[in-house]
Amino acid sequence: MAATEARQEEPRVYTLESLIALLEGYLFVAIEPITPADVAKVLGLAAVEVEEALEDLVNLYARRAKSGLHIMRIAGGYQIATKPELAQDIGKLLAAPAGKARLSKPALETLAIVAYQQPVTVAEMEAVRGVSVDGVVKTLLDRRLIREDGRKAVPGRPILYATTPEFLHYFGLSSLEDLPPLEDIAVAEAEKAQEHDALQAVGLEE
Repeated sequence: MAATEARQEEPRVYTLESLIALLEGYLFVAIEPITPADVAKVLGLAAVEVEEALEDLVNLYARRAKSGLHIMRIAGGYQIATKPELAQDIGKLLAAPAGKARLSKPALETLAIVAYQQPVTVAEMEAVRGVSVDGVVKTLLDRRLIREDGRKAVPGRPILYATTPEFLHYFGLSSLEDLPPLEDIAVAEAEKAQEHDALQAVGLEE
């Protein structure tokens, strides 16, 4: 073998502390949640080793009572985020024209139908909402909150839609199992309606 031939680079050996530091830095700059499998593949480590380091990092941040950050488990991955109790005040600080566009009420309603009834067709969404959802569906597709999920085995074979990992990320959910039960939402809506009726009765709300 020629002396000038480049030797294969030796894989780097990480201590637990150095791996945790690396993952913390990566979480800080990563736009999307990171997964143990993806990190392990790049670094040449076992996925379980990366996952254990990430879990140590989760616990480390959980012990930092004065920190405004924590590590979230989202859509099978991990992401650094601000603590939920700071959301309202941080929302005020971020409220600016250049901020992330919020979903409209029709978009949220349609997205909820997809989330709870997926896979679902446009006709089925419209049956629930009572209005056309073509424009809203296009918006949700453009925002990558829903995706096409095959076709329904009925005449015309309409397209089926389902939520995406971006949907979980947008709402800070680990999985669809974290969605609140529909009966809880129904109770909350009923209580809200009763409050509205009470305020209307005393002239405090139109």
